[in-house]
Amino acid sequence: MNYNSKDLKEMARAVRAWALHAVRMAGSGHIGIVLGAADIITVIYANFLRRGRDRFVLSAGHGSALLYSVLKLSGYDVGDLDSFRKIGGLAGHPEYGTVGVDATTGPLGQGVGNAVGMALAEKINKTDSRVYCLCSDGDLMEGVAQESIAFAGRYKLNNLVLLWDDNGVSIDGVAQTDVDVPARMAAAGWRVVCVDGHDFVRLNRALVNAQRSDVPVFIQCKTQIGQGASVAGTNKAHGFGVSDKELMLLVQKFISPYGDDLWRNVAMEQVPVLSGRADFCVPHVSMPQVPDKISTRELSGIYLDALINAGAKIVGGSADLGGSTNVKVASSRSIKPDDFSGNYVDYGVREHAMGAIMNGMAISGLRVYGSTFLVFSDYMRPSIRLAALSGLPVVYVLTHDSVAVGEDGPTHQPVEQLPSLRMVPNLNVFRPCNGVEVMYAWRRALTETNRPSCIVLSRQKFAQVSTPISAELGRGAYVILPADTARVRATIVATGSEVPLAIAVAKKLGAGIQVVSMPSVADFRAQPTDFKQQILRGLVVAIEAAATAPWFEFADAVVGVDRFGMSGAGADVYSAMGFDVDLIAKDIKDRLK
Repeated sequence: MNYNSKDLKEMARAVRAWALHAVRMAGSGHIGIVLGAADIITVIYANFLRRGRDRFVLSAGHGSALLYSVLKLSGYDVGDLDSFRKIGGLAGHPEYGTVGVDATTGPLGQGVGNAVGMALAEKINKTDSRVYCLCSDGDLMEGVAQESIAFAGRYKLNNLVLLWDDNGVSIDGVAQTDVDVPARMAAAGWRVVCVDGHDFVRLNRALVNAQRSDVPVFIQCKTQIGQGASVAGTNKAHGFGVSDKELMLLVQKFISPYGDDLWRNVAMEQVPVLSGRADFCVPHVSMPQVPDKISTRELSGIYLDALINAGAKIVGGSADLGGSTNVKVASSRSIKPDDFSGNYVDYGVREHAMGAIMNGMAISGLRVYGSTFLVFSDYMRPSIRLAALSGLPVVYVLTHDSVAVGEDGPTHQPVEQLPSLRMVPNLNVFRPCNGVEVMYAWRRALTETNRPSCIVLSRQKFAQVSTPISAELGRGAYVILPADTARVRATIVATGSEVPLAIAVAKKLGAGIQVVSMPSVADFRAQPTDFKQQILRGLVVAIEAAATAPWFEFADAVVGVDRFGMSGAGADVYSAMGFDVDLIAKDIKDRLK
């Protein structure tokens, strides 16, 4: 059913009334976007959003009350609006997992990237689904949004409509957007339309015409923030800028029984909510024969190629580093604007957009991986955090994992990134030392259903050390070199490329030294105390080419990196930073006296 302007006006009144009620019951929230953008979201949900086929992303997540209101009115079981911003109730910003909420948003710009990812996924899945995204001035100021906008323009995602709530106001006053946002959008390859965001006829016409576009559509909706309130048009309207008495009067002003009835008609037309991701079956393939000395990025590429050739339905990509990170393998086929049948996305140098886009693709049910250098994971850290918060099984392949990168110098040599990623809740972080651990990391990452994974890999080649058949990799750590005596004098714990170094140190020290490989610190931390005591015996020394502090949770002493690196040959830098067999062996020997 297509509602006319008179009906839409009443429906928008109802949306405002219930959203403002939720904010009033919470005693906090954002009334400006509720009053200013209710007309936009009403037209989308009443006349265009095909439930079960299309998606809507509120990138301006501070308008969550607006979203919850329209969802409740249109028949989604979101719960009690009175629970808004209360423990156990509706979250202060939209969170994926709430019925009808298609993405976790709030950090501005992220939702734009998510919407781009959803649109890309629908192209790959060959559906006719459309993606609508409502963004604010703040969203368009964030770099992640601009990266994502450029990507969408290059890929001609004509199933994507981005609506800008253009009220010219942000928290601190006048919105500091581009001097000419429409020109920028047109230059990025978008079709641009400008309408009055309170004019239902023009909004409706713009959205109808968007369905016939051959490129993504950007609709500039001129609105007034806080329309109808005493603070309308000012930055005071952004948040909770009115008294409780005025807010109560605004609620009463917008109550519309007729609007509520019209929304009940929308709710009666409901169909099942869009399905999310399904469990993923990883093909059973083995690691091919590899040289005795090889980098883990090469091992990852070899196994990834074998997985894809065996039929793994995964979509990968890289921020212009596919050849260096070994994720653009022989079986990779680039997705193109006129051909979405491939399995590899060329994101360009856009790490943050890549992270946000992958989140959107994962929400749409695709199994995705993306890669960059470990040090550049900082560029997409907010997207990684939101994937963990949302429980999205995205895979991040992060290579060039230590100061052993060498010649590129300290700008490219990660120090704090590895331990900082391990601090993110609900995020797997694997740093494998050999082919067996690489295979395990990939299989574990691809079978996760509610958490993302980082696979951290080396650039430099190093000696392969065999994992015992009896090793339980799922416990996070295992003895890779047993002590040659019943009494263990010291345990050397290492990860990744430091494992063969630890073994060399153990052999130099002689009797009573064991080496433990710990590919997953989090998994080991989750083990029972008796298992930890069984693994960590005697003096415990950790060796890892990263910041040392976190290792003191398990270790008595740590060999690591607590300063920026230096330029030079990788092996020379590695040694100069203290990763030297003789130096480490002497230190441990002195501690054992």
